[in-house]
Amino acid sequence: MEKTFIKTGIFGGTFNPVHIGHLALANYLCEYEDLDEVWFLVTPQNPFKKDVRLLDDRIRLEMVEAATRGYPRFRASDFEFGLPRPSYTVDTLRKLSETYPEREFTLIIGADNWAKFDEWRSPEEILRKYQIMVYPRSGYDLHIPDTVQGHVKAVQTPLLEISSTFIRRAITEGKDICYFVHPEVYRIIREKKLYISE
Repeated sequence: MEKTFIKTGIFGGTFNPVHIGHLALANYLCEYEDLDEVWFLVTPQNPFKKDVRLLDDRIRLEMVEAATRGYPRFRASDFEFGLPRPSYTVDTLRKLSETYPEREFTLIIGADNWAKFDEWRSPEEILRKYQIMVYPRSGYDLHIPDTVQGHVKAVQTPLLEISSTFIRRAITEGKDICYFVHPEVYRIIREKKLYISE
């Protein structure tokens, strides 16, 4: 009898903060693509963003937990918190597969990251061992070469041009952006007075 794996999408990011663009994208992938769950993997330090000031890991995780709580196919994950820093995707995927052998992991990345995928650590290993879903980003051509067809899939998710940078800047400017983030995330931001002095 063939073993059935739980098809789990890995959506990594600093989520500084998590916003409705992240949530809508992951929601679409659960409902329209072949995924059972999407894990929001909160990244302590992105190797490509070493100079970016981040909120404390636990606060960003708290916001992701609050945003994902109401949808059973989402999970907030602090898996990378216990791994060496900076966090490299190939190392995270190896450890995830070792820790959760009952799951089949698919990496979820944007077209911007796909454009520089060959600069990642061990991209050949990721392509060989894992499926990748690439979602569109404005200003990036989403082309999947024939050589990786079957391992990499372009997914035509709705294009929501919202960024965490925009959210942080708007809060600093005193704007009310309550519809750009989950209500519980907005509550946490206001209660803890986050991003006000950026």
